[in-house]
Amino acid sequence: MSHKSELIFRYFDQTRNLYGNQLFLEAQIASDPVQNLDSLESFNASICNCLKCELGHTRSNFVFGVGNPNADIVFVGEAPGEKEDLIGEPFVGRAGKLLDKILAAINLSREDIYICNVIKCRPPKNRDPLPREVELCEPYLKTQLSLIKPKLIVALGRIAACTILRTKEPLKNLRNKTFKYEGIDLVVTYHPAALLRNPNFKIPAWEDFQMIRDKYLIQD
Repeated sequence: MSHKSELIFRYFDQTRNLYGNQLFLEAQIASDPVQNLDSLESFNASICNCLKCELGHTRSNFVFGVGNPNADIVFVGEAPGEKEDLIGEPFVGRAGKLLDKILAAINLSREDIYICNVIKCRPPKNRDPLPREVELCEPYLKTQLSLIKPKLIVALGRIAACTILRTKEPLKNLRNKTFKYEGIDLVVTYHPAALLRNPNFKIPAWEDFQMIRDKYLIQD
């Protein structure tokens, strides 16, 4: 069986497992990421109609990611929220505005970095992603990283960090450490939404961003 035939077989097998024997003719097979490595833009175009899991049938917009395609730092969240789903961009609500302020404090903007999520479609009622959804969507994140080639990944929040690192450790045990993901340094800090809920997290979060600035940003 050829590689392409195997991918098609796997797609229909996954569809059968999710939806039974009924064939959804409107469903489109997401292109093989390996065949779409020219740019983030072309990769996005090839997967934005993905229906590999049921989230593709409930989303308003596919939330690919935004920012500098050559960024040294990629910020990764868990999954789109309600506003992100409606607009089609990550971190556009109150948490996103706070993230912008934190970035400005270390002399960065969205034009300097790249922001995306592990999951590209909003889980209903903002529930945590299911293991099967992560399994099907995480290869898209890996391809994004292979195209951007950043120096650092910053996992925003415990769920994003635990999803990427395959761990159940609390966030406090993941901070102040450097991990590797796809051969790239990865650090963990608080999700901006957590800072809005608990201002006590702002001081340790600022310490994390100071470390990012001092260790990974070239200063003039």
